[in-house]
This record gives sequence, C-alpha cells and structure tokens, in this order.
Amino acid sequence: MDVGVFIPINNNGWLISENAPQYMPSFDLNRQIVQKAEGYGLDFALSMIKLHGFGGKTQFWDHGLESFTLMAGLAAVTKRIRLYASTAVLTLPPAIVARMAVTIDSISGGRFGVNIVSGWQRNEYSQMGLWPGEAHFAHRYDYSTEYVQVMRELWSQGVSDFKGTYFQMDACKLSPPPQAPVKIVAAGQSERGMEFAAQHADYNFCLGQGVNQPTLAAPIPARMAEVAKQAGRDVGSYMLYMVIAEETDEAAWAKWEHYVAGADQGALAWLNAKTSEDTKASDSSTARAMVRGPSPINFNMGTLVGSHASVARMLDEAAAMPGVKGIMLTFDDFLAGLDKFGQRIQPLMESRAHLLAAA
Repeated sequence: MDVGVFIPINNNGWLISENAPQYMPSFDLNRQIVQKAEGYGLDFALSMIKLHGFGGKTQFWDHGLESFTLMAGLAAVTKRIRLYASTAVLTLPPAIVARMAVTIDSISGGRFGVNIVSGWQRNEYSQMGLWPGEAHFAHRYDYSTEYVQVMRELWSQGVSDFKGTYFQMDACKLSPPPQAPVKIVAAGQSERGMEFAAQHADYNFCLGQGVNQPTLAAPIPARMAEVAKQAGRDVGSYMLYMVIAEETDEAAWAKWEHYVAGADQGALAWLNAKTSEDTKASDSSTARAMVRGPSPINFNMGTLVGSHASVARMLDEAAAMPGVKGIMLTFDDFLAGLDKFGQRIQPLMESRAHLLAAA
C-alpha cells in the first residue's frame, strides 16, 4: 500500500478551528515536511491548489502558495518521493500545464504527476474573471476530459491537433517528452466524477469518512474499482485520512475535542454556502461530503484519533478495503505528526511491513 502526505500549501492545513495550530504556508515548511516524508519512506506528496479562502477569525485558506512552482522547488530538494501538483483547469491552458509537467519531470528525474481540479467553488475563478457561468457545474468533467486528452497527446506524440468543444489545437508542439509517464490523478466521488477518473486518471483520491471508523468509506473505493473495471482500466483509490496521535487514546481524544470546540464558525458558514451553489450536485459529490458529516472542521475527511497503536490498526483496516491502493495523510501538526507516523505508527502497520523489511 502506498502512503502519501497532503502538504499544507495554504495556511492552517486542514483544520478550520481557532484551537488548532495557526501557521502560514511557506516553501521552507513544505520542504521540511516532504523531506521528512521521504526520509520515512512515504511514497508521494501532493499539493492542492486553492485560490480563495473561507475567511472567518482564522482567515482560513486566505493565504496560499501556487502548486506547480512549489513542487518544482521540492523536486530539486528530494530524490525519491513522487510529487503531484494540482492544476485548476479553468486557470491554465492544458498545453502550458503539459510543458510545466515536463519541466518538473526533468527536475525530479521522472517523479512527477498532475492532479486535475475541475472546479467547484465559483469565487476562486470569478475573482479573476475566469468563471464561465453556472453551466460549468454540469460540464466541468467534459472540460477536464478534453484537457487531459490534449496533455496526453502532447506527452506521448509531441504534437496535438485535438479539436473539441473546449480546446482546438493547431499542430501544437511539445518537446522534449517526459522521462517517465506523467501520472494523472483526480478526486471524483460523484458518479460522473468517478467515470472521469476511471477513463482518464491513474488514481482517484477519495475522502475517508467518520471519526475512528476507518472502513465506513468502504463502498467508495469498491464503487471506484467497479467503474474502472467497466471502463477496462485499473484505477485505484487513494483514501484521505487525518491522523491525530498521542501516547494514549485519551490524550489524542482530548486534543481532537479541543479542536472541535474551537470551530471557526464564520469560515464554516462560508464553506457551507459555497458547497450549496451547485444545486444539481449529487449527495456523493466531494463538495457535499465535506460539510455533510459530524466533523466539518476538517472537511469531514476520515479522522483517526488515538494512540500510535490504535492509529496503526485503523490504517491497516483502511488499507484492507477492496479497491484501495493507498492512503493520503494529513496531520494537525505536520512536522510532529510525520515524526510520530514514521517512528511510532508505521513500524506497527502490517500493510507497510514490506517497506520496513526492505530497509
């Protein structure tokens, strides 16, 4: 099973709480995180792209870096770990992203991939005059499909004459080619999102669910596997979980409850309003899932709270779900959390035993 880290490219990571660690994003912070992850044998690091924050007392995600330039810097200071940058498809043409990917592929020695962000939050794009209108909610995966097709043609053939609804290439050239196939990842949980991932991605990131219920999300990767099978492709799920670990279950729960008590209600209200803008989104969509459950302070991602042994056991349970090929982790405190994972949790995980045996 692969394990990766969802690095904090925006302020305060993934906890919308006044009681959580408050910090700004920086290259140095993310460098330390990714180098620690590489040192502990983690397989990948992914940075999102978020262009408009939620406000509130914590100014949640009001401060953020840019994904491709950040990952280019990280490619230069790492040696083994795979790196994924995210493209907000409405902001960058696919031919430019394809060329940026080749550049970071060159820096990293073939360790680079692209995460496709089709766009669910209107304000991110309308602030720049790039929002195409409410119809984008219904057509965003069609747009992303053409986007990926253009990039794959350029990477594999060095030229694209693609003619579609959204993109028209005119003998568009790209050289040199990437050293290694550029992996595409997506994050669809709706039926249409999974269809897109099944047809055009190599991995699909899915939200874990519940607090200390690691297998509550089991139907999601199972469904993804079935949709991929119907498409004749092998697309595995990478499940997203937040780890809050301490020496004892009681100490970890006390910390989690402290975060919940400090929920930034202003930022959460803004998030809730924005996830409702797509009136036709299914209940299974990522946007709806982020606010539907009992712990919106971390987007209702699966949350594993407990001692090092308890978290190791729950991660093994998540890894055993059919269709799961990996887990992407976030932490309340990324530097301390990675040390706890690498030194105290990972050695207890049966699903990572092959890594430790190789070391």
